[in-house]
Order: sequence, then structure tokens, then C-alpha cells
Amino acid sequence: MRIGLGYDVHRLVENRKLILGGVEIPYEKGLLGHSDADVLIHAIIDSLLGACALGDIGKHFPDTDSRFSGISSIILLEETGKLLLKSGYAINNIDATIIAQKPKMLPHIENMRKNISIALNIDINKINIKATTEEGLGFTGEMLGISSQSISSVESII
Repeated sequence: MRIGLGYDVHRLVENRKLILGGVEIPYEKGLLGHSDADVLIHAIIDSLLGACALGDIGKHFPDTDSRFSGISSIILLEETGKLLLKSGYAINNIDATIIAQKPKMLPHIENMRKNISIALNIDINKINIKATTEEGLGFTGEMLGISSQSISSVESII
């Protein structure tokens, strides 16, 4: 068994959609980034790539490549899943945390889990997502951005 850790953060700005786990969440601000800036998916991708010693999201989907401008991070996750299989790894589980003062994530978590399950073609019970605030502290507490952390475990299938 191998374990990987992922982290991502993006700034909240006006005139952008808030996409987390492939779910559009109603909110007055969205996350700024080259793609759809889905911090949850980006953290998960990094944890999966890290578990397999395959680098990070920037190596495979650089923000300098116009092909990824505005792309849905779910597509990047699908490609990551294919890369893991091609490299001889299967996902055991994913555990991720969204850190945001607002909006409330609980109503959206099951849809996030479904999207991730479909994108990676794994059982939804292998995916856990939770959310927390930082009690008004730091950049997430001041509602300047949203971050996410993920840990994943994989196993060799070859």
C-alpha cells in the first residue's frame, strides 16, 4: 500500500462560478484559477499522483498549457485515474477535507462523492469528503479563499 498527500488553495473572486468536487455551488464568489479552480479535485489529484510517485498536477496539467484553460477539473481527474491504471495502481480510498468559512458544504458533499466516484470509476464508499471552517482565522476564515487537503491510498495491481 502506498499513501499520497495533496493540498490546493485558490483565491475567491467575483464573477467566477464556485465549483467544488465538480458541483456548482451557489455563492456570490468563485475560485480564481487557470482551470475551473476546483481545489477539492486538485488536492485529490495531487494525493493520487503522490501515492504513485507520478509527480503533481502541474507536471501533468500545467497552467501554462492553453488546453487546460477553463477545463473542468473532473476531466483532469478522469485522466489521472487512467494514468494510475496505466501505471499499475488501483485506488484503495480517498479522504479529503474542504476548508472554507462559507458557503456550507454539507448539502453538496454527496454529489461531490458521486462525481469523483464516476470520474475515477471506483465505488463511492472509497471516497470520504468533509468540510470545516477555520473559525474566522487565516485567509479561509477571512473568506479570501478556499483550500482543500486530501490523502489517498493506492495499491499495485501488477
